[in-house]
Amino acid sequence: MFATIHRELGAKDSTFMGRVDADSAWHVDVARCLAVMRDSIAARPLVVMGTAFNFVQLADHLEEAGLRFPLPASSRVLETGGYKGRSRSLPKPDLHALITRSLDIPASHIVSEYGMSELSSQAYDLKIEAAPASDRIFHFPPWARAQIVSPENGLEVAEGETGLIRVFDLVNLRSVLAVQTEDLGVRRGDRFELLGRAAQAEARGCSLMSA
Repeated sequence: MFATIHRELGAKDSTFMGRVDADSAWHVDVARCLAVMRDSIAARPLVVMGTAFNFVQLADHLEEAGLRFPLPASSRVLETGGYKGRSRSLPKPDLHALITRSLDIPASHIVSEYGMSELSSQAYDLKIEAAPASDRIFHFPPWARAQIVSPENGLEVAEGETGLIRVFDLVNLRSVLAVQTEDLGVRRGDRFELLGRAAQAEARGCSLMSA
């Protein structure tokens, strides 16, 4: 996904800064990341995109070194994916607060993506004005739908109740129409609030494919 964004929309000097270690796990190349951002920071606002655990790795490195790396005004962050055991796990508000402290990016300039390698479409979060400050509601494009279903009977739960996320994606050509996940969500109309993985669920995700 990031390779496509880089190819179609990226600046000539935009760079992929992930690396696979000897344990076959993805990590952020912190030294290179900071060097690239330092070289680019004076020129223009930046868009920094990565997995949740990569942002924790970067922020933890900065905090351990007693550093902050304020990005230019109007910069944006896109964070995607869970933690997959690659770093400590944080609730979404705590992750965004960590990014804000480390990169001086306000929460309003952080976008979350929800997707998986089994789907062709992704959901992105919206801030609902009437909702509490911590609530970020995800929505898919019109050709995909998310249901929040009971793990006991597979039926859709009532508004405001918690269940497993099931996604129907019409762009899934030559593949399955629907994916039943082990992710927990709260039903918000035809949208959902993401809570994270269900207890005892197997770690899954494209960021684990190198392993």
